[in-house]
Amino acid sequence: MKLAIRIIGILFGFYILIVVAFESLLGYYQPQSGNTIVITTYDGEEGADRVVTELASNGQRYIAVNHWPRAWYYRLLDNPRITVTKDEITSEHIAVSVEGEEHDRVQADNHTGIVFRLLTGFPPRYFVRLDDA
Repeated sequence: MKLAIRIIGILFGFYILIVVAFESLLGYYQPQSGNTIVITTYDGEEGADRVVTELASNGQRYIAVNHWPRAWYYRLLDNPRITVTKDEITSEHIAVSVEGEEHDRVQADNHTGIVFRLLTGFPPRYFVRLDDA
């Protein structure tokens, strides 16, 4: 019995290391693809950039909070004024956190696969709508 608990503990620890490594590498390299945008969130006058995936639902633009590291999300909640850069075009937006039916609709329209969820450690997923400023 002790051996089984030890093996489970080792496997869980190994899993945690994989999640930390995956999240750290994503945060460090911030890979970009066809559906990514760069958002700038502000803490006072100082801005911080983050690469995020742009989502769509019901004709509106969204971004998702899909990872455990989410300092940019907390800055956004404190100051919803953000700058979005896509295809070298920069625009100002107001970020609106969504809940309830709208959250459920965006989730249904933008599934994440089980492999991604496994690699990120199953963080809670939040959505932010990008309204024009």
